[in-house]
Amino acid sequence: MDCFAFATVNLPDPAPGEVLVRNAYMSVDPYMRGRMNEGNSYVPQFEVGKPLEGGAAGRVIASNDEKLPESAFVLSMYGWREAFVAPISSLRVIDATLAPPSAYLGILGVTGLTAWVGLFSIAKLKEGETVFVSAGAGAVGSAACQFAKMHGFRVIASASSEDKLG
Repeated sequence: MDCFAFATVNLPDPAPGEVLVRNAYMSVDPYMRGRMNEGNSYVPQFEVGKPLEGGAAGRVIASNDEKLPESAFVLSMYGWREAFVAPISSLRVIDATLAPPSAYLGILGVTGLTAWVGLFSIAKLKEGETVFVSAGAGAVGSAACQFAKMHGFRVIASASSEDKLG
């Protein structure tokens, strides 16, 4: 509690081209730690006193744009907040009938994409090969292990502690 503050704010009604979204799921990802330190990074630092940005999945509860109706599920980078108003151009619609919205923050999102690209676009695994996955207990490593096993590869993985090997 010493590191966070909670604020109650009044949100405006959505302007034309905007929607009001209530977050259902917020992601906590390893890259966020780097955003807490000063120095060069591929993403900007978090701003003290501002809501933490990061992946979130939520439902549109008010819309002022016919292209994005109420009750649609969306992904955003509006992160750690209960609700927000945003332009529809900053959101990505997801299909909650295919998978739970939370899956789009993991295996169907950047986590899964990173694992897939690493295995099949960068490493270009071929039939019969063995793959070594460093940090196999992490989100991306776990996804990589699962994808590789699903495609019949022999998988060897490492983890940072005995607890993570189970």
